Amino acid sequence: MRQSIIYTSILLGAASAFPAKFTPREVPQEHAHQAVLDQIDALLGANNPDNIQSSVFGLLGAAAGIKGAGNIKDADCLQQATADQAFTNAKDAGDVAGMTAALIYRGLERNTGSVGLESVPCASIQAVNPEIAAIQQHQDPAADGAAALNKDITLEIAKQIASIGGNPLDALEASTFAPGEIGDPTAKGNTCDDANDKAGCINSLNLRVDDATPEEIQAAVGGAGAAAGAGAAANATAPAAGKIPSNTSSAPAAKGNGKAKAKAGKAKAGKAKGGAAANAGAAEAGNAAAAAGGAAAGAAAGAGAFGSCPDPTIKFGIPSDGRKEEAFEATDLTNFPHGSALNSKVITEFICDQLVNKCKADAAAVSTCDAASAASAGLKGQAAADAFNSALGL
Repeated sequence: MRQSIIYTSILLGAASAFPAKFTPREVPQEHAHQAVLDQIDALLGANNPDNIQSSVFGLLGAAAGIKGAGNIKDADCLQQATADQAFTNAKDAGDVAGMTAALIYRGLERNTGSVGLESVPCASIQAVNPEIAAIQQHQDPAADGAAALNKDITLEIAKQIASIGGNPLDALEASTFAPGEIGDPTAKGNTCDDANDKAGCINSLNLRVDDATPEEIQAAVGGAGAAAGAGAAANATAPAAGKIPSNTSSAPAAKGNGKAKAKAGKAKAGKAKGGAAANAGAAEAGNAAAAAGGAAAGAAAGAGAFGSCPDPTIKFGIPSDGRKEEAFEATDLTNFPHGSALNSKVITEFICDQLVNKCKADAAAVSTCDAASAASAGLKGQAAADAFNSALGL
């Protein structure tokens, strides 16, 4: 099987960038979900244009968090900015587990100075990724209305995880602690804080109080959740209470334990359905499909079917996931449950991976999909969709 890619390179000097104690110090719980923080730091190692020092700073109060914010000027937006960059890096790598970790991280509770005090929402920065923009951080469970709000946040995380093809039950990892006592002079409540507990002390000490039941999550995500739960990456499993889900393990996933991505190469003859694309009003797409060559079209005909998923095509327009701008998404969202994307490659490569992992398509069909993805990668809009579909022979 194809495996999600977890970058193992962590920011140079990240371990020394955040000392064990800060002054001033807020409620000590920023390391409670350490497994998630480790994944985010690894993802930041791939591309970190804002020079964010570590994911832990985004969970601190403003006075301490700004010390590691890099180019981010609003400490109350640091958590969102960190999640957004990590999600972008994971999406570029086709890493569902990494995208899942970024969504969970965005929903984690930030430190505040007293039990029941809510953290300040981000207002000055708009997230690039709509999946991240849809989520806010958990609030102190002792705050007014926190139980209902935190449940809504977890359900939204579950929906976004389902939209990228992950296991929506992993959203429970963003859950926080039991409510503390208002007026607690230590400001600690029921928290824990241990940077050396790689599973996250909130899990190891059974302190996590899940905001929703698995049944409520499946009801919230509907068909997308059922499809994701059945066919999403093998790196996603439903977490039991107090246990870290497998896709947020501190150990990086190995790359290349399965099938190597087939390369179709450049074909030099054949028409590859170019006329069909042109008839659809996209001559540019027809040319790209022809560039994929008669070999790609021949492979599609020889494959006969794409395993258990007969329609791996994509479409371009206003998508079904609420995005307001035109974007790409799979035509068959049951077998290919992924949120829309502005870059066709995000969707086409996910489809090709699903043909291996879920649809059990044969090698010829997967090779055709890889060639179709390459044929459409340099195009935009409807031309890219037509090129991909035409090179599939559909």
